[in-house]
Amino acid sequence: MQISGTTAAEIAGSVRDLIASGELAPQDLLPPVRTLAEELGVNRNTVASAYRQLVAAGEAETRGRGGTVVAGVPQLASEGAWFGGRLTDLASGNPDPQLLPDALQALHGGGYRPALYGAPPVDERLAEWAAEQFAPDVGGSGFHLVVTHGAVDATERLLNAYLTRGDAVAVEDPCFLASIGTLRLNGFRTVAVAVDGQGMRPDALRAALESGVRAVVCTPRAHNPTGVSITQERAAELRAVLADHPQALVIEDDHFWAVSRASYHRVTAPGVSRWALVRSVSKFLGPDLRLALVACDQETATRLETRLNTGTTWVSGLLQHAAHALLTDPDVTALTARARETYVQRSTLLLARLGEHGIGVPDGYQPDGLNVWIPLKTPARPVTDALARRGWAVQPGDLFTSGPSEAQAVRVTTSMLTEEQAAQFADDFADTLHRPGRY
Repeated sequence: MQISGTTAAEIAGSVRDLIASGELAPQDLLPPVRTLAEELGVNRNTVASAYRQLVAAGEAETRGRGGTVVAGVPQLASEGAWFGGRLTDLASGNPDPQLLPDALQALHGGGYRPALYGAPPVDERLAEWAAEQFAPDVGGSGFHLVVTHGAVDATERLLNAYLTRGDAVAVEDPCFLASIGTLRLNGFRTVAVAVDGQGMRPDALRAALESGVRAVVCTPRAHNPTGVSITQERAAELRAVLADHPQALVIEDDHFWAVSRASYHRVTAPGVSRWALVRSVSKFLGPDLRLALVACDQETATRLETRLNTGTTWVSGLLQHAAHALLTDPDVTALTARARETYVQRSTLLLARLGEHGIGVPDGYQPDGLNVWIPLKTPARPVTDALARRGWAVQPGDLFTSGPSEAQAVRVTTSMLTEEQAAQFADDFADTLHRPGRY
């Protein structure tokens, strides 16, 4: 390995060339700053600056006393793991396909006109419908609407619209897997904000903001993985905290909005100048309908629209047409209501069966969404491994940790749970916990 150069830019460029040629591989350790400075005959600050450039570009990672290493492609956990039919899937986080409408049927009604380059980026009828839906929640007409390729796409574009690599973002702990992956992939620093039975803890959010975070990503309802929804009282407390930091970008990922049992309580404070409320359609119209509605302030809308230019990356007009047809179909509305009731019944069923075995959850816990979060008094991995041997796939809580701690809990997807499965799973879960020698 022969790094060359006399300026920070030349040294960084030399390292990047070595990475591109394969002479440096992911996780290879770069020479210590002092050593390389002596070899090149330059000041140590020059080498340190070169390494900072590499880190900022995502080509290297600093590990404190462990030095600076070549960065690799992050290995990210994701929802929807496939178990090959060997296990009963209580892990994927998917909605019940029997409670999703036929998206193709929505196109048979006609009225679609092919969108051409330069066409308006948002379907006019969809925009009108969405404006009516958002207005009560974001204060009347003082917002702009943008359509993105789903909630994860919206969050990633919003963060990149305002932040650079190395900037800090406050997220819930435990946290939605896609949010963790988005932050890692884009080189943002994660600042974990603890969650309790009412959502983000105000003291933890305040500490995060005072540490210098530039954005906050939170889930107002059906938090994944815990199923917690932010209460009216907690929302007021969080608004008070955010009001003291109006410069922070606030993203509310209201992913479960149409099928949530809980009311929406806004977290964004009136004085916050950069904000977005994101609502996708994946949980009730289908994960493959890659579309989210984003209500936001004018500047944020402009930045998002620039990244969704109608010549390159706009959201398909066909998808928008289908979404509008489904969202305004009375039969789909009725199906969505049935899905809401069904998901509540299934999560309640599992909690009841677990309760029969003395496996409790915090008082007042009423999970919303597709999953149930079960606290443990022991590390989760041995428990999930033991359950897998009994034929059950569930997720260990540490998979969702955004901070240094490991959550002693398991997440169980209940969206397709039957009564028979609930009873058998509770039996096996209790046996696993009460007979630790078995795992």
